[in-house]
Amino acid sequence: MTDDFSSEITLEVNDVTHRLRVDNRRTLLDALREDVGHTGPKMGCDHGQCGACTVLADGRRVVSCLTLAVAAEGARVTTVEGLSDEGGLRPIQEAFVRLDGFQCGFCTPGQLCSAVGALAEHAAGWPSAATADVSPDGPPTELDAAEVRERMSGNLCRCGAYPSIVRAVLETAAREAVTG
Repeated sequence: MTDDFSSEITLEVNDVTHRLRVDNRRTLLDALREDVGHTGPKMGCDHGQCGACTVLADGRRVVSCLTLAVAAEGARVTTVEGLSDEGGLRPIQEAFVRLDGFQCGFCTPGQLCSAVGALAEHAAGWPSAATADVSPDGPPTELDAAEVRERMSGNLCRCGAYPSIVRAVLETAAREAVTG
């Protein structure tokens, strides 16, 4: 049944294509959790302020509670379930586990997606409010704790695992810099 308030969309989520009929007001978060079955992204605040629902859309971080599903038409959406490398954990996931970058785990899916996006932004040379020196021609400045805190500031952890999260992101950045 169709009406004036719904659309048929195609969502590519974690490399799988899904055809859905959604209410035009349905959020990407609701479509991911209820229609596609990816429950990694969490509903934390429903106002885009906590980051628990963070996913990647075409590699960029988005808060899925404020993004309409119809706006994600044609985007490649990656949730925490799609972060793994060929069945194994990605280096950032390994670092989170090893360094206790989570406690209750509620915010962890959003933290991980945000960390992947933040590391990609830094590697691409995108500045943040904490970037000390921006050189349009040179490599990005070395990532430090202040830079990580700024880049990850849209993700809250009510348990206070921030020091471990920062260490995990820094360690992953250093590892990626070495392996290129």
